[in-house]
Amino acid sequence: MNLRLSDEQKMIQKTIRKFVEKELIPLENEVLRNEREGKPSLSLEKRKELQMKAKDAGFWGINTPEEYGGADLGQMMMAIVYMEISKTFVPFSFGGYADNILYYANEEQKKNYLIPTINGEKKSCFAMTEPGAGSDTRNIRTTAVKDGNEWILNGEKTFITGGNEADFVMVMAVTDKEKHRRTGREGVTCFIADRSMGWKSEYIHTMGEWGPASLIFDDVRVPEENILGEIDGGYDLGLEWIGFARWIVGAQAVGAAERLLQMAIDYSKERETFGKPIADRQAIQWQIADSAVEIEAARWLVLNAAFTLDQGEDNRHVASMAKLYGSNMGNRVVDRVLQIHGGMGYTRELPIERWYREARLWRIYDGTDEIQKLIISRNLLKGHVKLGQFV
Repeated sequence: MNLRLSDEQKMIQKTIRKFVEKELIPLENEVLRNEREGKPSLSLEKRKELQMKAKDAGFWGINTPEEYGGADLGQMMMAIVYMEISKTFVPFSFGGYADNILYYANEEQKKNYLIPTINGEKKSCFAMTEPGAGSDTRNIRTTAVKDGNEWILNGEKTFITGGNEADFVMVMAVTDKEKHRRTGREGVTCFIADRSMGWKSEYIHTMGEWGPASLIFDDVRVPEENILGEIDGGYDLGLEWIGFARWIVGAQAVGAAERLLQMAIDYSKERETFGKPIADRQAIQWQIADSAVEIEAARWLVLNAAFTLDQGEDNRHVASMAKLYGSNMGNRVVDRVLQIHGGMGYTRELPIERWYREARLWRIYDGTDEIQKLIISRNLLKGHVKLGQFV
């Protein structure tokens, strides 16, 4: 059992931290200004430029298999990477990446979708959530009906990240209503649908800067060869996609909370009340101490979830724990940091209020708090996981 990073991992962490400090954090004022004016946070050209700078630094396809030109650093390093780049709200992602379930594509699909996505020639999105089917996948209403060598898709997906920019979508649809009605897990198939096949996207305005999409499928015809995986086997693919995303939310919360706490520490040393820095006040000291302890606890939950996946083991239980605790920790820390900054924290001159709005989303997407608690308690009550057992 090793609770320390290797020299190689430390080097990668240090390099990414320098990249964030040099290339991303200096853009924060520009991002805040653009968002106040109703403009995109960063232009597509600027985002591409940042990706190329990261590529020149040796970061391309962080967790993409080497056979596809990636670094294949593993899930532990993926967690560390997300913790570092989440120390800023500047929108950024390393290039050379594709959704984990897209690797289940057959050879022709890999040629048409996986490789172009890794190369940055195409953008994808994943669509499972519907207006009446979020965490309760039994309520999926989008259907796919066979017509010759095509499937006709009808329905609506909502809160789809990247849906407004995507060239194609991996969409879940009910292909066997009786199976789906009976089990809730069977009878769902994943289809790869190009935007050119006719689906439309509409922008959804939120309280934060996240701009998801609503996707409309109105008699969209998808060829038989665009089924991803097996017919009626889409539910398991959906779980795998969501399971990966959950602990990543925890990693993002850790990174943001670390940056926010450092802001609070620095400010508390400068701000004075009644002749003393507020850092001397016990009320402030306890908020800083509580935040530091919670960040550290969340960090190890996230790393455990990533490590479990690296071992080829089922990490869904620990991923739910990392997501539940991490997202709530992030909300508590940003609330304390805003409180420590007082009125200035509430203004848009500082990024704290922006993070405050963004943090509230962490407890909702990729499985709400309530769903994570349901999963964790169910695993314990049914004996799938034993207390005190390393998983």
